[in-house]
Parts: sequence; C-alpha cells; structure tokens
Amino acid sequence: MSKTYGGTTVLDRVDLSIRRGTIHALLGGNGSGKSTLIKILAGVVPGDSGEITVDGETHQVSQLTPHLSARLGFRFVHQDVGLIDDLTVAENIALVEGYPTGRAGRVDWRRLNSRAAALLDQFEVVAGPTELVGQLSPAQRTMVAVARALAGAPAGGSLLVLDEPTASLPDHEVDILLDYLRRRVAQGDTIIYVSHRLNEIRAIADDVTVLRDGQKVAGLPVASTDEQGLVELIAGRPVDRLYPERPADASARDVVLSVTGLTAGRLSDVSVTVRRGEIVGVAGLLGAGKSTLLRSIFGAGPEPQGGSVSVCGTSMAGLSTVQRMANGVGYVPEDRARDALMADLPISENLSIAALERHSRGGWLSKRSELDAADNLVADFKVKATGSAQSVGSLSGGNQQKVVLARWLQRLPDVLLLDEPTQGVDVVARADIYGLLDAAAQQGAGIVLASTDHEELAHVCDRVLVLVAGQVVADVSTRDIDATSIVALTYQAVNVS
Repeated sequence: MSKTYGGTTVLDRVDLSIRRGTIHALLGGNGSGKSTLIKILAGVVPGDSGEITVDGETHQVSQLTPHLSARLGFRFVHQDVGLIDDLTVAENIALVEGYPTGRAGRVDWRRLNSRAAALLDQFEVVAGPTELVGQLSPAQRTMVAVARALAGAPAGGSLLVLDEPTASLPDHEVDILLDYLRRRVAQGDTIIYVSHRLNEIRAIADDVTVLRDGQKVAGLPVASTDEQGLVELIAGRPVDRLYPERPADASARDVVLSVTGLTAGRLSDVSVTVRRGEIVGVAGLLGAGKSTLLRSIFGAGPEPQGGSVSVCGTSMAGLSTVQRMANGVGYVPEDRARDALMADLPISENLSIAALERHSRGGWLSKRSELDAADNLVADFKVKATGSAQSVGSLSGGNQQKVVLARWLQRLPDVLLLDEPTQGVDVVARADIYGLLDAAAQQGAGIVLASTDHEELAHVCDRVLVLVAGQVVADVSTRDIDATSIVALTYQAVNVS
C-alpha cells in the first residue's frame, strides 16, 4: 500500500500479512503511517496504489469503501473513537447495531437502553446507557467505542482493528479488554492491534509489523524479540534511557504549591504540598478524582466547598484561570484534542494563545514575533512539522502533545499540572516529553503529574499520592516503591474503603 498527501509520502509500498486467528501488532512512532494505513483499510481514505486480499477476495485499495470494508469483515476503533457527544451512550451504540423499533416503526427506547446496558455491563464500562457521551471521560468514551465495535463483529469471522484502544484506560480496564480479545481470537477472530504500550504487545500479540517514516522496517513473531528490540526498531536507533535520572531529595526546597483540606466535586479534604523542582505523581482508579484535583488547582473545576490553594504563598481563592496563569500555574488537560488544541489553527497560534502579551504592541499582534517564537519552540521541543504554519490538527498525537507542553513551558510556570501527558504517545516522543519535564523541574517548576501508567509514576516522579474516592490514602516516595507497589496501594486502599 502507498499513500501520498500533497507531495509527502506517508505510506511507501507497505506489505502486511495477517494470519487468521491471531493478534497482529502494528507498531511505529507517531507519524509513521499507522493511522493512515488503518484509515485505508476502513475505506475512509483511498489508497494511491496497492491491493488487499481477504480469504482469496482481492480489491484495489483505491476502491475500498466503508461498506466494502465491513463486508470483508473489518471492524474498527480509531484513535478518534467516532462517538457523537450530543447523543446518549445507547444511541451511539445503535449507530452500528441499529435502532430497535416497535410495531408503528417508532424507536423502542426501552429495548434500546436495555440492550446497551447489557453490553456496558459485559465490558464493565462505568457509564449508563442514557448518559450523554460528551459528559464521559476519555476512558469511558474509549470503552464505549470498543464495546460498540465488538458487539457489531460476527463471532469467528471478523478482522477487528483497534487503534490505541487502551491509551486512556486504567490497568484493570486494560485487563478486561485484553482478556476479551483473547476470547475473540480463541473463537476464530483476527485482530490488528495498535498500541504504544509495548508490555501489552508482548502480553497479547502473536506477530508484529513495525513502520517507520511510512515504510515497513520489520515483520516478525513477537516471541523472537524483546521490548528493547522493539524500541530500537521503532526509533531506528538505540534508545539508551527512557526515564531521566531524578535529582536528590527536594524536601529542603521552597514550597510552590500548597493545597490544604480541599473539598470540591468528588474531592474530600485533600491536602498536597509540592516543592520547587519536585515531580509529584497522582495515582488512582477511574473516578478517584485525579482530573478533578488538577482542574480545581487551575480554577477550572467544580466550586470548592472548603479548603485552600496557594501558589508561592499567594492564595488562589476567587481567582480565575487567567489570573492563576498570571500567578505561575500551567495546565495540560487529559483530552488534548477536545480541551487543549485548536485543530484547524496553525501551530504558531496554538502556542501564542498562552503568551499573547509577548507578541502584542499597542494592542496589535505582531505576526512576525509570533511566528519567530513559534519556530524556535518547534525546534526546541523537537516537534516534527513542516513549520509553525502547519495546522496542529495534522500533527501526530505525540507532536500535538509537545505543542501543548511548549505552550505552557514557554511561560516558565512555577506550577505545572499534567493530566495523562503521555497518553497515546510513542516511546520516542515519550522519552522526549520526560526529558522536557525533567528540565522544567530542574529550572524550578513544581510538577503534578496524574497518570494511570504506574511505570511512568514510579520512574518519573519523586513522590506519588494515591487517591481513592476523592481522598488521599497514601503519599509515598518513589525511592521506596515501584510500579507494582503503586498498583497494590491503589487496590488495597479500594478494598479497605
């Protein structure tokens, strides 16, 4: 398969051979061509050349349509999960499954919601059939999309394509999904599985194909290599160190963030102290309050019912998000596409939106100043783009996240709040992001990092707070624990509570 966009080759004669009844991993860095290949298989983007053969039936990739793809047995969950925010969960599922109707041809809403409830229960999705999808968290949205795709697939004859299905899922939901996929394969289904989580690939996949810069660089059994070998195939070079070394204990440094007895939304009497140069992780299951904590510190969360937040000794009480930014707070939200980026605007405008005062003279915005600053940030943060005039929506996920980080780090914040900063990011971009966070901490920022990746928390952070049902149940140094210990603390605390 080959595909070119405006003179840029994104797929260059890629061959892919999938054995029936197996799980085939598709790996590659952000921008390697994985998503384009999947869109071609789905029939939503026409390939330029090449052909596809399923059970002896051959078609040109330029002729694939969504209808033909579905007839061939393909089922998809894309990175953009394809859910409609203004419809309920049950209605979104019915877009694939169909709307049940009564005798008069009207929608049978009771049967619709009952059918959806059974599906959600099967996959342990924490969402109700009548909830609006737009009100769900990214993890809940992903689980709904996965459940919808699997429900529409014929047992024993589908080719299920999952593009980063676990990117925003906590560990126990990942386990639920992986167990179900194993059962589907045992029933004769075939799966193409795209993930940046190499431990998942090692655990579930039979074979792996690696893409780099639009070309196939390897195709081999997963058992024939190890995780480091996969990393080097993806990067095209040895990656000596994914996690940077953390400096000495920061306990003697000045406090930059003090949260005392905060009660807001699902949070109850939460206290957090972060010192200059310290990276503090926040662990917890879905619904524990991690995102609520970060949004509340930034002034974008539910109205506080008690407690206080101060930054560098200044109370944040009554201050807006803009005023908190002026006091040195930055915030990278969990869902960058929905809450952080203006996809249709260029990189330069996505960067300058947090620093307009630097590019304004007498009330007029200097485009030259904006573009020069953006070009420097693109280079400094290793954003893979044709230039700062490129639309941010056309970037890969890892490069979009670097733009969001650059937006805030250019302000040299005293406090940086990060919600799942490496979600859906490849191993090379992840190493770059960790390096950026380490550099920001060494320059004096206090960082709060909420994540469902326990390895990330154990290696990147100095301390980890464990939240359960909106309360802090543990505050531990990562010098004393590892990822397994964080998982144990989280689940033990849940069982005790």
